[in-house]
Amino acid sequence: MGDEPGVPRYEPRRTRRACIVFSFFPSLFLVAPAGPVLGQEDGCKDLPSLQVTVVDASGNIPIPGAMLVVHWSDVEETPLRETVGAEGRFLLCAPQDAKEAVLWAELGDDSSEQATVALAPGEVREVELRVLLAEVRRGRLIGRVYDALTERQVATAAVSVTGHAPDAASNRQGRFILSDVRPGVRHMEVRRIGYAPLRYRIDVTPGVTTEVDIGLVPTPVEMEPIVATVARLRRLEIKGFYERKYWGELTGNGYFFSPEYIERWRPSNVRFLVVSNVPGITWRSARNRRMGAGFSNLTCKMSIIVDGFSWGGWPNIPGSQLAGVEVYKGPATLPAEFGGSDARCGAIVIWTK
Repeated sequence: MGDEPGVPRYEPRRTRRACIVFSFFPSLFLVAPAGPVLGQEDGCKDLPSLQVTVVDASGNIPIPGAMLVVHWSDVEETPLRETVGAEGRFLLCAPQDAKEAVLWAELGDDSSEQATVALAPGEVREVELRVLLAEVRRGRLIGRVYDALTERQVATAAVSVTGHAPDAASNRQGRFILSDVRPGVRHMEVRRIGYAPLRYRIDVTPGVTTEVDIGLVPTPVEMEPIVATVARLRRLEIKGFYERKYWGELTGNGYFFSPEYIERWRPSNVRFLVVSNVPGITWRSARNRRMGAGFSNLTCKMSIIVDGFSWGGWPNIPGSQLAGVEVYKGPATLPAEFGGSDARCGAIVIWTK
């Protein structure tokens, strides 16, 4: 796993036991939004769709404000993180080619179990996610499987953990998710035809998502497999930092500084971290030379956001207080949640501990 900004990387999430109920019925809706979007009142027409309800353990009390997390198993789309409505409901139009979704609900440090739902064009899948509070915390494993020689993703690899059922299979991007894993030292096993099987001892932390990078060795090559793990900071996970980091680095949009990178580099403050690592950012003020109206001697002021709030200039935040930093050098690469009239030259997004 790379520690440098601009290189794809991963990092933890919490989980709780919960019950999941889902069914499907033909769509009666009339509108066809393009791509994964929030469902509209008249539906998603020919697109697959999800009607999700988040409730308590009894199934009788809706939980408004819970965070819905959706990963697409077979299409290259950014995972969704959205807050459900006042009645605990959320309608989502899936990407046109999506065949499967993996989803769960989070409420603070608690979570439902994950549901894996098959999708079909023009059909609505109804999913009920039950969040169980005050239960024994479990852990979650999320990661990818790749070829240790070519570094290409490996699909359909079987990933299992002792004491956990069922197994998971890596998708077309080599990614997998195992939720509701008992905490403690567990044995993870990864198998795929054409590769030497891997068995690895992994420490599962209660309430935390651990990212695992697994490099399988093709047979009959003789070399050690590659395994790297890192625990995600819950605060950054809730804010969607890790999803933006993964997809931003995959597409080359943005610079990202993880907790591990910050800890290793130990910058004196956030300004030193950004200016020293991101080309074109000026020292005195957060200005981007590359966005200066086409003239090399002009600069354009970037938006600065600290823990979700706009900031007038460089904040005086020491490196020891930094949890993560995101830098977007133009409006084309800027996620919608950080957009606005003051962000036409990009944004520096800072998360503190």
